Order: sequence, then structure tokens, then C-alpha cells
Amino acid sequence: MSTKKSKGTIGILTGGGDVPGLNPAIRGITIRALREGYRVIGFRRGWAGLIDIVREKKAKNAHCYIELTEDIVNKAGRTGGTFLHTSRTRPSHVKQSDLPEHLKETYTEEYNDLTPEVLKNLEYVGIDYLMPIGGDDTLSYGVRLYREGVKVVALPKTMDNDVPGTDYCIGFSTCITRTIQLANTLRTSAGSHERFLVMEVFGRYAGFTAMLPTMAGAATRCVIPEYKFDMEQLAELMNYDRNRNPSRYSMLLVSEGAMFEGGEMVFQDATTDAYGHKKLGGIGDLVSEELKKRSPKYNNGKTVNIINQKLGYMVRGGDPDAIDSIVPMAYGNLAMDLILQNVHGRLVVLKNGRYDNVPIDIVTSRKKLVNVDRHYSIERLRPFYKSFEMQPLFIMTSE
Repeated sequence: MSTKKSKGTIGILTGGGDVPGLNPAIRGITIRALREGYRVIGFRRGWAGLIDIVREKKAKNAHCYIELTEDIVNKAGRTGGTFLHTSRTRPSHVKQSDLPEHLKETYTEEYNDLTPEVLKNLEYVGIDYLMPIGGDDTLSYGVRLYREGVKVVALPKTMDNDVPGTDYCIGFSTCITRTIQLANTLRTSAGSHERFLVMEVFGRYAGFTAMLPTMAGAATRCVIPEYKFDMEQLAELMNYDRNRNPSRYSMLLVSEGAMFEGGEMVFQDATTDAYGHKKLGGIGDLVSEELKKRSPKYNNGKTVNIINQKLGYMVRGGDPDAIDSIVPMAYGNLAMDLILQNVHGRLVVLKNGRYDNVPIDIVTSRKKLVNVDRHYSIERLRPFYKSFEMQPLFIMTSE
């Protein structure tokens, strides 16, 4: 079945974790596309919407996709999250237990590659161009589809800001804005009770979400995935900060993927998502216990109590800030510029303060991490810089 009209049909989906800025991106794409004469389809629940479609005339597929209008996207465009919903579905590795009911007789392996179904479903819906919005996991499957012949233009989204090839990913600004706000809220309790304040933030492999708020003064120290820290050194520094502070408290930001010497990543349990990632969580608890246990050594034999707070979804919920309202709109229009030129296989990006695009396979070519030698002091366990001259807006990139 083909439902193409005018210039063709554009498909949009959002995958992975939600962030503020996804709805503005969907709005930016949709309004421009409709005005240029395209039809726009929003796939629900990320890649899941593209594997659940039943290709039969009488099938009800409203749970898989929706035709987008200006009215729909205008209502959602000012809000956080994604009204198309999201999932961590990986069509190339679908567990037998997660297969759609209508595919269980066709695919019988423990893990199944449903790419043939995705390709047929894109044709069935009449998609000419596909715009996935996501992080490196979601976009890595976009790379796969591009190599299969699908015309893909991708938009980078992740609150960790760790998609390679771009200085900025949708959601990052709101994340660090929320982190600074919450840190400043919690510091009043830390000061009132003269405690250590330990805040765990998202960041599996990259520490940008801990680094930028610390640089902005939200904390005195931070520990990040890119460097295995020494717990004794951290305890000494936290006590040093507390003793120097007239209000007798000190603050630490801990990336969820941070590791200390002699330890490994801390996981909530042994289960994994579709991309093989165990759910992180608990390093903040462990660090808090160790700091409290070691504090008497640096505080005249007296224990320093802890306020231990996992910021978690508080920093990715709610409405987008100004940057996450403007950049996604610009990314959406940049993606449409490419389609109007019949250019695909690209990732829209911000590089050195200017909008651009790069080959989409950069997503799978390398990792984007904090450059420890350039930006992180292993002696002080905090961000380090020499000069801000000619640096990008958020200072740290992996380029």
C-alpha cells in the first residue's frame, strides 16, 4: 500500500530515553515538511512502532503510527518528553519473548533480526525519508537502515551529550540547567546540617552532565566514567572543601558510570536492555557510605553525615529550556533542507557554534567522551581549563 501524496512522505520516530526538546524537534520537522508539500508520519514508541505493524488491509495500526498535522505538533511542541512515546527496541536483536504476536511463527530464534520486516513496513506505509531522533543506540540502527537503502536523515538526542560528530545533542542544556537548579535547592539542607551532599546524575560512559554543572559552580568536585578515582583522595578533598566553607558543607556530583580504583560500574540488577546495557544506579550510595566512613580521618575524628540524592529523572523531565526549544527546531529545519536537496545518510549537527551535517555513520565510528587530559584535573577531581577563547558554547567536545 502506498499513500504518497505530493512530494512524498517523511517518517519521524524518537528512541531511547526521553529528554526535553524532542517535541520541538518533531514540531520543527512537521511544520516545515507540511509547508513544503510533504506528508508526515510519526511512528510510535521508537523502532517498536516499525516492527509491530500488521500489513493487512483491515489491520488496525493506530498504536504503531499517526499522521501528523500542524495542530497536533503545535500543541505538543512547547512540552517536554515525546508525545510519540519511546522505547529501547532494537529491531536487529529482538528477543523471542518480545516478538509481535503476528511474527512469532516466522521468527523462532532466541534473538531475531526483524530488519526485513522494518523495510517492508516502511514501504507499506509509503515512507520516502526516515528521520530518527535519538542517541548512539537508536541512531546506530538508523545507520543499518541507511546501508539497506533507506533514505535516512538523523537528529542527535541525548542528555549525556555523547553522540559523536556534534557539539550538541538535544536535551543536554535542560539536563544541566535542572542539575544546577536542584544542586542549589539541596545545598540549603547541606549547609543547615553541615554535611556532604552527594548527587548522582545520568552518564553511563561520558561525564559531561557532571562536568558542566561543576564548572558552573553547582558542586566542588565531580567523578566521571572516564577516570577511575581514588576514594581516599576524594574523601580528603571533600573534607578539605567542607572545612574551608563558612557554612561547613561540600558538594559532589557523581556520574552513574563512575568507577573508583579497585571497583567496577555499579548496576541496579543483572537485566539488560535491547542494546545490552545493564541499568546503572547505586554508585552514589556506595560513594556516600565510603565518604562517611573515611570522614573522621580528616575531621578530627568526627564523622561527617551525608545527604545522598539521586537526581535521576528530575533532570530529564519537564519543559525544555530556551536552548532545547531553539536547537531542535533548527535541527528539524536543517534536516528538511537536506531532504529538499535529496541528500540523505546524514546527521544534523552543531559544530563550533554553526549548524552543519556530517555522514550518519560517524555515530558508529567512535565514542564521544570527556578528554581527561584536556578538561579534567585528576589531582583536584574537578573540571580543568586553561582558556575559554574560541571554545564551543559548552566547552567540552571530543574533537
